[in-house]
Amino acid sequence: MKKYIAELIGTFALSFVVLLAVSGTAPVAVPVIAGLTLGLFVYTIGPVSGCHINPSVTMALWSVKKISVKDAVSYIVAQFLGALLAIAIAKYIGIMAPAGAVPMSGKIFFAEMLGAFFFNFGIAAVVYGKAKEQMSGLVIGGSLLFGVLIASLAGASGILNPAVALALNSLSFVYLFAPIVGAVIGFHVYRYVVGEK
Repeated sequence: MKKYIAELIGTFALSFVVLLAVSGTAPVAVPVIAGLTLGLFVYTIGPVSGCHINPSVTMALWSVKKISVKDAVSYIVAQFLGALLAIAIAKYIGIMAPAGAVPMSGKIFFAEMLGAFFFNFGIAAVVYGKAKEQMSGLVIGGSLLFGVLIASLAGASGILNPAVALALNSLSFVYLFAPIVGAVIGFHVYRYVVGEK
């Protein structure tokens, strides 16, 4: 049960700081805030849950048999609950999610998928033990920053996380499925190219 609560807390925190950042109340750019937040939580809840805090990461880990179906479903439920809690608290303190963009173009799907690919390629380095454990937060946070920048520069919002997309009022086919496809491909390509430990 602790690992599910950890996923809820981590996803809440990530969703909440991204909501603050896009509302204009944060002093730093959204990709930097997201990368730093994720890096922090890798160290704080990583030992408990693995710090997925992203349904696409959970799906990718399930696809390479690093998490059971039961845990994957429970993690994803906890992650979406964390995002919903972030929305509720943000609304309570007067911060509203921006009007959600609902792009449906193939270009946006590809950009979001590509960003998720690079983000999860970095996560795979940690999962397969190729990145030093003490550097895991930096590798994963930096991979998120890189993935968001790639997706954003290619024209997408660079959300890369279906739970955060929900918090940002942008949950659509693109922001739900593109990160999952990119994450799964990222893990499998990493495993093929670099290999397991």
